[in-house]
Amino acid sequence: MNHAPKNSGVSRLWNAIGYSISGLHAGWHEIPFRQECIVACVLIPLAFWLGGNWGEVALLAGSVLMVMVVELLNSAVEATVDRVGPEWHELSKRAKDMGSAAVFLSVLLCGGIWIAAAFHYCYA
Repeated sequence: MNHAPKNSGVSRLWNAIGYSISGLHAGWHEIPFRQECIVACVLIPLAFWLGGNWGEVALLAGSVLMVMVVELLNSAVEATVDRVGPEWHELSKRAKDMGSAAVFLSVLLCGGIWIAAAFHYCYA
């Protein structure tokens, strides 16, 4: 028999939005994510002032949002590893270290974009 899925259409979308809000709420309880949100409240409006066109604004604001996305994914990896078990394991360490490295690289990229934009703004 072919049964229609219980969650389809608007109901599925509504549930997905609820899960996303729950994820943001869970992320807010992580200190690094909270700090990044505070920084984003400053940098995203600044992107509209510093960016010369929509592409530059998108790059500046998007790089900030990318850091937040990577931080949420890193927190998800850490929560999953912690759920598996509290004992030390090399694979658990590798997973957490790689998540941390991903955050680090996203911060470097974001910082590089903002430094280049500031340099261009000041010296162009």
